[in-house]
Amino acid sequence: MADLHAYLSPSWRDEALKRLQAELPPEKMNNVTTSMSNIYKNCPDGVEHFLFVECKEGKVTRVETGTGEPPQAEFRIIGNYETFARISRAELGAQKALMTGRLKLKGNLAKALKLAAVSDRLNKVLSQIPTQY
Repeated sequence: MADLHAYLSPSWRDEALKRLQAELPPEKMNNVTTSMSNIYKNCPDGVEHFLFVECKEGKVTRVETGTGEPPQAEFRIIGNYETFARISRAELGAQKALMTGRLKLKGNLAKALKLAAVSDRLNKVLSQIPTQY
């Protein structure tokens, strides 16, 4: 059995970057240049966490996880840890979570909706990582 990675840990982040770069070539990412910081509220450890993903011309160039202030991003998505965990496990679509108010978005909503398919592809790859939530 593959090693389990603790969700948002350094080993999970490294695995995420490796898989995203291997499985999502620029054409699958619509050659998009964007960045997003997911802000995780109500985490099990009582600390606020973030997941930052950056794409340049469709190539995933950076994945960061941590606590405190995330890197500046075009989009900031704020929600509960459990909501993001469900999205990462492919139990809930990101667009549905936004539309039902489970996630709050700061940034251009029209552009965010155009990027929804790209976001779903990212989440599909992340859902394949053997993860301990």
